[in-house]
Amino acid sequence: MKLTAIDRYLARLIALPMLGTLVVAAMLLVLDKMLSLFDFVAAEGGPVSVVWRMLANMLPEYLSLGIPIGLMLGILLAFRKLAQTSELDVMRAVGLSYGRLLRVPYLFAMGMAVLNLGIVGFVQPLSRHAYEALRFELRSGALGASIKVGEFTSLGKRMTMRIERSLDEGRNLQGIFVRAEGKNGQSLAVTAAQGSFLATDDPDTIIFRLRDGVLVNNAPQYKTPRILSFSSHDLPIDLPQIESFRGRDVDREKTIIELVQIAHDPATPQKLRNEVRANFHFRVVEVVMMMLLPLAALAFAIPPKRSTSALGVFLSIVFIVTYHKINQYGESVGALGRVDPIIALWGPFLLTAALIFWMYHVIAHRPGGQPIGALEFAFAKIGKKLRSILPTGTRRNGGSTSQDAEAEGAA
Repeated sequence: MKLTAIDRYLARLIALPMLGTLVVAAMLLVLDKMLSLFDFVAAEGGPVSVVWRMLANMLPEYLSLGIPIGLMLGILLAFRKLAQTSELDVMRAVGLSYGRLLRVPYLFAMGMAVLNLGIVGFVQPLSRHAYEALRFELRSGALGASIKVGEFTSLGKRMTMRIERSLDEGRNLQGIFVRAEGKNGQSLAVTAAQGSFLATDDPDTIIFRLRDGVLVNNAPQYKTPRILSFSSHDLPIDLPQIESFRGRDVDREKTIIELVQIAHDPATPQKLRNEVRANFHFRVVEVVMMMLLPLAALAFAIPPKRSTSALGVFLSIVFIVTYHKINQYGESVGALGRVDPIIALWGPFLLTAALIFWMYHVIAHRPGGQPIGALEFAFAKIGKKLRSILPTGTRRNGGSTSQDAEAEGAA
């Protein structure tokens, strides 16, 4: 298919706001998650670098929501600009229908839909499992998070440790106290100014190298405890056994092909089959809806004549986020077996599709049609009432108050 100059022009108008909106939406979701992850990692005593690894594993999930929003706003803002500069009227006057103008938006929609299918079908399940694995390792101490600064921490049944300060992400520990109990009533107490953990060839043992401290060794056969001052002392520590993290047993962590295989397996329990089917249809219906977004974006983009209202932009965001939340509710209801997943997820899709086709029919085939015209009129009336309620001196007119404008008119 050969692209004309108008098609290339539309592609430029759509690409920049689409990519910008996608990046902004993903970054806003990442920033919101970042705060809670910092609190979680700090509470578990883990290194800061884990936060960035967890956020990287959450990024595919945020992109799966950011891509439809970016596609919707990219197309919407492009057609809104054409409408406000009267370029759209010129294109319509020379015989270009809305169907013809939607050729490039649909090329973007198909490309982004394939990308989103790859993310939700294959990348997101694996990254979700990696994210949960990091959470598990933080809680279990596999990432060095079991020793918390300023608290007494038990390593196994025979060792207690306390560290006052941790510098350089745990590579330099200060203010160290260690008490260990051995066999036959032996005990060991150590205080040191500094220390650091060193790996060994044995994955179940690490070396705690202590510097500038005092060691007190006591045993039943000793008349008095033995005290030793040292400049450097290596204390071997047996790591506690850590439970292995589970496999990808959750439906959200299965690829879309694995979901199909589980759903068609006769040995699959009914409860699991409902969960798998609900998750499969949730992913598919989210991707299929992207093929209707160009029609919805066109209907929301074109404001009434001689109007600069941005109500359509606001409604488009509310529309797509609300539909996503309805799908999430439909998935949870379908997973519980209360409603068949096909009805719970494809029922709202059909209703939403009918609404979008009606909106497109009004804007494309009715002269002067405005699918959100009633809302535009209502919001305009509300705006006039609010302006009439405001005091005269506070109403602005071109950067000056209305009183100033009246004075200039009288002059």
